[in-house]
Amino acid sequence: MNLLLIGVLLALIAIGYQIGLRKSRQLAGQGNNSAMLHSRPGYYGALVALWCGIPAILILLLWNLIEPSILRHVVMDNVPANIAASLNPASTAVLMDRVQAIASGFGVSDQPASYELAAAAELAKMATVAAFAKFAVVLAIAIAGLVIAKKRLNQHFRARNQVEKVVNVALALCSGVAILTTIGIVMSMFSEAMRFFSFVSPLDFFFGTEWNPGFSTSGSADGQYGLLPLIWGTLMVSGIALLVAVPVGLMIAIYLAEYASSSFRAWAKPAIEVLAGIPTIVYGVFALMIMGPFFKMLGDMVGLNINATSALTAGFVMGIMIIPFVSSLSDDIITQVPRALRDGSLGLGATKSETIRQVVLPAALPGIIGAFLLAASRAIGETMIVVLAAGNSPLLHANPLEAVSTVTITIVNQLTGDTDFASPQALVAFALGLTLFVITLGLNIIALYIVRKYREQYE
Repeated sequence: MNLLLIGVLLALIAIGYQIGLRKSRQLAGQGNNSAMLHSRPGYYGALVALWCGIPAILILLLWNLIEPSILRHVVMDNVPANIAASLNPASTAVLMDRVQAIASGFGVSDQPASYELAAAAELAKMATVAAFAKFAVVLAIAIAGLVIAKKRLNQHFRARNQVEKVVNVALALCSGVAILTTIGIVMSMFSEAMRFFSFVSPLDFFFGTEWNPGFSTSGSADGQYGLLPLIWGTLMVSGIALLVAVPVGLMIAIYLAEYASSSFRAWAKPAIEVLAGIPTIVYGVFALMIMGPFFKMLGDMVGLNINATSALTAGFVMGIMIIPFVSSLSDDIITQVPRALRDGSLGLGATKSETIRQVVLPAALPGIIGAFLLAASRAIGETMIVVLAAGNSPLLHANPLEAVSTVTITIVNQLTGDTDFASPQALVAFALGLTLFVITLGLNIIALYIVRKYREQYE
């Protein structure tokens, strides 16, 4: 019924647009002289469509929010008082599911009780009445809005102002959804992290050097929850990734911006950026099956013991993955350096390479540093590559040729399997996620500050 109602409502909105458009052309007179109107004809059509659609959609949303509560009261009114008093929230939800299954005709696996049958019959009757009432009310409001809007149209009506106000409100709501989503994610992580810190001291968590969480059924925080090995592993893998991505990406950006022909640049830059579109699980499999054994074989040839799963393997492949971030951002920043600076340097007798080293790169350096920091935050938050290629060894050591564990690996490990999400063994994942969020947010803020502070110097 809801899909049918939405379809009819969309059809009415389209009809309303056409009615408003035709009315505006009638107001414009012979020849459709829109100069006689305050707004273009399309704005009049859009205004009628908005008056037809927005009130009806709001009523439909409000109805759908309230209807489940009303139907729940209808079901509970048919449940004997002694049974209703003994139900907790979980058993009430089970009862509602059973009654809805009976009312829909699917039935339940066992023999339903008499009160369940009575409640299902009453629920089916009320649901049918509510569906037809909703259909009639929503359509009546849509038609009323269409008629009212059509009557209000005249040559001097400020249709464009009204439509633009609605568009501004819609854009503000979309921005608010994004902001509120971010706030909701942070607050949910923060609340669960605070529950974890009721089991484990924050000092032991942030400054502990041993990670060995215990899995107990008593709900106690058995084991060690030291964060430092995970942070060190994360920084080690990210550092190796940046050592790979920063010089390669920067050299690619310099070549594409300063040396490459326009025809070569036209296909080379998109080809490099394809690397950013490859799923990270593919990079992880590539690191596990190709690069890990390759590094191990290379280590055997030179007498080094390199694990197939190690910080080197994960960091190297992650560096390949973030090369497009560095090269694309750096290329855009280098090409924004004014041509006058290059011409002035060349006019004074500097060579092209000297101009790049002494003029272009210093001018673009703040933006390039911002690109490096954004790439670093991308590397710190990577999951699948390190899950498959880093080795998951939460030990505090400085050897990149051995296995390590990162914050993202640990989050995956703590939230997989049959885990009680109220236990500290699972709640620690939220504390780790909050820590990772703060680190990446700090890097992003620093990068954006650097870019915005120095961006206007050469505009």
